[in-house]
Amino acid sequence: MVELAGEYEKYVIPTYGRFDLDIESGRGCRVWDFGGREFLDFGAGIAVCSLGHAHPEVTDAVTEQAGQLVHSSNLYRTAPQAALAKRLVGIAGAGKVFFCNSGAEANEGLIKLARRFGSASGRHEILTFEGSFHGRTMAGISATAQEKVKKGFGPLLEGFRHLPFGDLGAVKSAVGPTTVAVMVEPVQGEGGIHIARAEFLRGLREVCDERGLLLLFDEIQCGLGRTGEWCGWESIVPGLKPDGVSWAKGIANGFPLGAFWISSVVPDERGPLCDLLGPGSHGTTYGGNPVCCAAGLKVLEIIERDDLRTTASELGRELADDLRMVPGVSAVRSLGLMVGVQLDPSTVPAGSRPPSLEVVAAAMREGLLVIPAGEAVVRFLPPLNVTREEIREAVTKFATAMEKLSRKPQ
Repeated sequence: MVELAGEYEKYVIPTYGRFDLDIESGRGCRVWDFGGREFLDFGAGIAVCSLGHAHPEVTDAVTEQAGQLVHSSNLYRTAPQAALAKRLVGIAGAGKVFFCNSGAEANEGLIKLARRFGSASGRHEILTFEGSFHGRTMAGISATAQEKVKKGFGPLLEGFRHLPFGDLGAVKSAVGPTTVAVMVEPVQGEGGIHIARAEFLRGLREVCDERGLLLLFDEIQCGLGRTGEWCGWESIVPGLKPDGVSWAKGIANGFPLGAFWISSVVPDERGPLCDLLGPGSHGTTYGGNPVCCAAGLKVLEIIERDDLRTTASELGRELADDLRMVPGVSAVRSLGLMVGVQLDPSTVPAGSRPPSLEVVAAAMREGLLVIPAGEAVVRFLPPLNVTREEIREAVTKFATAMEKLSRKPQ
């Protein structure tokens, strides 16, 4: 039995509130600790492992590419990067793609795009929304409308305004002479699986068109098949087109890859928007390396080949319906395999931790891994190739955890 807690305490900076679990290996929808105990993983690395753990085809693609070329820098061209960019443009629409290493970096790129776009007219303000999460960089926490991520890091990057999520009237009132863009998650993940209404997203597009603003979608958690469509917003408003989109998490099944897409629209005399970030304006050493791009290409190929978007849509509905029947669940919000369980706090014994953490810990004791979101929401984010049997097993384990919690003295 490997004991990692002491090593982490000695050598790893304590930025995470980790659960007491040391994972040794994984396969499909399951992971094992060093003692051989099995867990059903319905967090998938926080919506990252779209195809589950150690998918053999992804392993083969990465192994083959690693034996040929791992890294060359972005001073040169490589075939996997070009192929993945072409595939993503086919998903999002006419435009171009920049590759980075994470979701936070992808959002940084969109923020820089907005500032470059507005520089000629003296505009720089970006409107974001309460409950949002856009990453842990300084720009990311400045854009995020959650005070807990900002505490102790001031002064923040100036130029962000936070508005009520879903309030189109507030957006119209907030647009001013320095406003240049609106950044929004079509489905708020870290905020607790809150889904934008169709009329809200359509209204944002109209406001941006009328006022000359960019509409930027943060699809770090909801993109690339998780909602039942390639693009999360397409599950809400088919046919709507943003000006920029950020992706990460599920793009490469755990390999560190992020990307942002910029539309080919021509907003002014400077030419296509996707060419606005010219040579020297943005960059990264590792982004778009051949190994990560090979993983991304294989992930998208398998999602398409195995029709996993349909799986996400159909099994996501079943999962949500089954979870609504669990005592102690007050509501379930879902879109595809993004499922948020709103807990009834009165059914969770008061403790030193929020109800969401108590429930996640209780589920772990039953052999189920799920993800907390805020004070009283638990997220179910299983791989897109999860089976119906695994869905039923997860709900049974969760129900058992909730039932045992309810028997504890209040």
